Amino acid sequence: MFPPLTLVIGGASSGKSLWAEEFVLKQQIPPIYIATAQSFDAEMDQKILNHKRQRGAGWTTIEAPFDAAEQLANITPDRPVLFDCATLWLSNHLLAEHDLTTQEAALLVGLTRCKGPVTIVSNEVGAGIVPENALARQFRDAQGKLNQKLAAQADLVVTVIAGLPLVLKGTLP
Repeated sequence: MFPPLTLVIGGASSGKSLWAEEFVLKQQIPPIYIATAQSFDAEMDQKILNHKRQRGAGWTTIEAPFDAAEQLANITPDRPVLFDCATLWLSNHLLAEHDLTTQEAALLVGLTRCKGPVTIVSNEVGAGIVPENALARQFRDAQGKLNQKLAAQADLVVTVIAGLPLVLKGTLP
């Protein structure tokens, strides 16, 4: 039995998304991918394309850079969800100057209302140096607080370092 909520956390390019994809596919049910990335340049276009190729066929993709909570509420019980990623979702709201407290609360409620098992990917951003500008510090602090709330709500928390999973909370199925 797969947990209702799994958090997969790690640094940039740690292998967390690939590990999360493989984890979701082990459920052997056609999965849903909630994509939060927005592209504003050719480099990000390529990164999104690479992620789509890496996933391959069989995924239903929902583009939700802002409205992930609403999308989660519409998931049917038999469909596992990969939400990739909380970091881009948060930065989308931060840059749009939305109220982060309200958006975060809605996301946490949306995760509890989702009828299918959810695996959410997020970046660990607190292990580096203190950012030099106020916006970067605001993001780092907000992401750290969101990660703590997601981990508290999750049944399973896995950190991925160099492609290797380490269970922080719960037990792998």
